[in-house]
Amino acid sequence: MLKWALIFLVISLVAGALGFSGIARGAASIAKFLFFLFLVLFVLAIILIFATGSALF
Repeated sequence: MLKWALIFLVISLVAGALGFSGIARGAASIAKFLFFLFLVLFVLAIILIFATGSALF
């Protein structure tokens, strides 16, 4: 999921540099959403690992 956030970040940077502000804004908002979703899932996984005392994998 972090990979997709980085891909959308690169798309938004390229689109912004080329002057496509609408596309850049949309890709940046998708990248921001995916990043925060990844962050929340990561924190939940860390909490579950410490709560159960074992790794999930």
